[in-house]
Amino acid sequence: MNFNKVILVGRLVSDPETRTTPSGQTVCSFRMATNRVWTSNGQKQEQTEYHSIVLWRRLAEISSQFLSKGGLVLIEGRLQTRSWQDSSGNKKYRTEIVAERMQMGPRSAGRTATQDQGQPQEVPQEEIPVIEETTEEIDVKDIPF
Repeated sequence: MNFNKVILVGRLVSDPETRTTPSGQTVCSFRMATNRVWTSNGQKQEQTEYHSIVLWRRLAEISSQFLSKGGLVLIEGRLQTRSWQDSSGNKKYRTEIVAERMQMGPRSAGRTATQDQGQPQEVPQEEIPVIEETTEEIDVKDIPF
């Protein structure tokens, strides 16, 4: 059995870039960041990973219309690696996440909404809970099957 599934929740590090292919399909791409937090020797550690996301058709249209830098988004998709030759003839590779499903975070998670006067409106930021990985051993006898 083969399984290629990626689920990420993170923030856009740049505004989405939208293009149209010669065949008329809309494609949108952006980079997003995810964080991993853990404790080592009593010190909180954090590591940020950056991911390249590609969306097609209706998902591309929606993301280009509603997502922006700093916005929170959930992406569900698959890993895909493409290759090409650069101008020097060297083979290059890029692994991307091709989105199959997207869920946008609350509007307060990205940029703030604007009032009719064009003044930024103060919107409280929603705290996103951090779930830390435990190092607790699991006893096989505790599993119900």
